[in-house]
Amino acid sequence: MPRVCDTDPMPMHSTTMKLLALVSIVLYIVAAAALARPLLEAGRATPRRSALIIGAIAVLLHFAVLFGIHRGVVDLHFFSALSLVAAVIAALTLIVNLARPVAALGIILFPLAALFLAIDEFFAPPTAPFPLDWQIKLHVTIALLAFSLLAIAAVLAVLLATQERALRSRRLNTWAGALPPLTQTESLMFRLIGAGFALLTLTLLSGILFVHNLRDQHQAHTAILSLVAWIIFGVLLAGRWRWGWRGNRAVRLTLTGMAILLLAFFGSKFVLELIMHRPGM
Repeated sequence: MPRVCDTDPMPMHSTTMKLLALVSIVLYIVAAAALARPLLEAGRATPRRSALIIGAIAVLLHFAVLFGIHRGVVDLHFFSALSLVAAVIAALTLIVNLARPVAALGIILFPLAALFLAIDEFFAPPTAPFPLDWQIKLHVTIALLAFSLLAIAAVLAVLLATQERALRSRRLNTWAGALPPLTQTESLMFRLIGAGFALLTLTLLSGILFVHNLRDQHQAHTAILSLVAWIIFGVLLAGRWRWGWRGNRAVRLTLTGMAILLLAFFGSKFVLELIMHRPGM
């Protein structure tokens, strides 16, 4: 009778995932450095296409790690959720750059994606994914896209404020010079806010339809804060449409809405999982 092998395939699988994660991290950094190099060396052409290709490979490997760790099931615990959001934001950054080149987005967001992937894969404690039915998966997917689009818009708001300050002081630094014209940066920010607001609306509606017993599932704070953020972004879009709001007011409202949304998505999860050691979706 043949002896059953005692070797567990999981360690080999885990090693493969860690190797893929390490390659993804390196590629994220290389892509960000390639985008930043023209800002540091005046007169050098921007290798945008090469940098975006490298970034795309990093994103694909990042998703391979996220889906490969649990054999196709996504883990939504705190650090895994951070890594997943970072991967989606990095992917959307690539798409945004295809439509409107904004090198500064990749310079900022690619290293953050590398950081969250490194924390999740190499430092965070191992976790098992929550069992989710298809309705909750749909709700989470929409929420993830909404959060990611609005997060990119918030980064653009910071860059927009930097650009405006540089223009007012007549000191056009490398960061401000790397951005598109002010009106184009602002237009892109509001387009992302509009798309993110629409998805956030769907998130709230799908939450009403699919997420039951909010208190039992520790989702009440998330729902309330998400609603507050939805109101802020709605007011901003209405003000933009009716009164042409722009500049510092638009930046402040964008960052305020994003801060509240950050608390909604990760604040309660941080408290529940890392402080109270209780499960949360």
